[in-house]
Amino acid sequence: MKGSRLRRFGLIALVVAGLLLVAAIAFFAWPAKLEAVAPSPAQPTGRALVEKGRYLATAADCVACHSTPNGEPYAGGLAFKLPFGTIYSSNITPDRKNGIGAWSDAEFVRAVRHGVRSDGQQLYPAFPYTAYTHMSTDDVLAIRAYLNTLRPVNQAVAVNQLSFPFNQRYLMRAWKLLFMPRQPLQPDPNQSAEWNRGAYLVEGAGHCAECHTPRNLLFGLKSGQKFAGATTQGWKAYNLTSDPETGIGDWSVDEITRYLATGHTPGRGAAAGSMGEAVSLSLSRLTPQDLRAMAVYLKTIPPKPGTPGSKVNPNPPLMAASTPFAPARAEVGSDAVGLRIFEGACASCHGWDGSGTHSPYGELRGAQTVNDPEATNLVQVILHGSEIRTPQGGASMPSFGRAYNDAEIAAVANYVLRHFGGKAATVTPERVAKARREGE
Repeated sequence: MKGSRLRRFGLIALVVAGLLLVAAIAFFAWPAKLEAVAPSPAQPTGRALVEKGRYLATAADCVACHSTPNGEPYAGGLAFKLPFGTIYSSNITPDRKNGIGAWSDAEFVRAVRHGVRSDGQQLYPAFPYTAYTHMSTDDVLAIRAYLNTLRPVNQAVAVNQLSFPFNQRYLMRAWKLLFMPRQPLQPDPNQSAEWNRGAYLVEGAGHCAECHTPRNLLFGLKSGQKFAGATTQGWKAYNLTSDPETGIGDWSVDEITRYLATGHTPGRGAAAGSMGEAVSLSLSRLTPQDLRAMAVYLKTIPPKPGTPGSKVNPNPPLMAASTPFAPARAEVGSDAVGLRIFEGACASCHGWDGSGTHSPYGELRGAQTVNDPEATNLVQVILHGSEIRTPQGGASMPSFGRAYNDAEIAAVANYVLRHFGGKAATVTPERVAKARREGE
């Protein structure tokens, strides 16, 4: 045990020493100068500029991270629980004391595109400036114009609680030298205007890679696994690459577009958790043209393997032998705990055949959630429920975390995996307990 602690201490010391060295180099290599900014001649003015900014702020899903449940929109304070501490989102209303009202346009652009605060302090990459660096100056200035129209909220946010050395902001210079893109995304002349628009939205404003890419020990995105899927804040963002088995390689452009717009596509299941929130607050409010452009780009992302064994089985034996109102004959009379709970709490909405009896959002057939052997999102949605609201409609599922204990939730999760995905049972009460704690 003592040797293990010494090795761990030595590793931390080595990482810190490395970061200090890179930070020293980055001090000279990374620009600290505040550069003047100005809109291009094509930038609209007045109400058109504000509307452009509102749309782009929606595309960037700013309100999701800069608001707390039942709190003032954009007033910050949302907690991001990370392995090395907790970061709280900032107040971006035009309040001059606690918000960004006293910031200049140049300071705002620098923060969004380069991750530097108005006082010159480095921002942490929980704020996805590594993606926003791909946004144009005109677009960032338009967002600023929209934020300036919001009601100022004089609300201070909690101080970040980070362990050493992660609480040393100057080390972010080293981090940026290692993980920050060297230049903004450039249009590909060999691709269509639609594809380039989709790339701009997916890689930039939409910052899709931030959730759908696993991170390394320094919280940088693993470039070799970009869009291959990752777990963030307890929810899994699934593989977005063109891999036909664990990604979206067998989805059509129309299916992807519909999923982004509504959070549901027949035979693919429904969005939940953080993806459901992204659909509700951001994606469903974009134009059909922009959503299709995103789908066109997503279809071309090189394939990367996702979670082993997570290939979707659209018609496993037990589900295929069921009707909406009755389980397969082989299950009739079973007193298995998982089946009994599903019968009493789930079947009336989802159907034994996974068709969704009251709403398409209740469909389980073909859903990645019931085909993921790790069952990350399945456990989360049973524990905490799910809600999605879009201009096209929506649905909600209640939470069952208080109604059932860890063993019972594990049992019903395993039943759902077997029945609707043809997958082996993998969920233990201990895993449920861990997910329950993380969701508190």
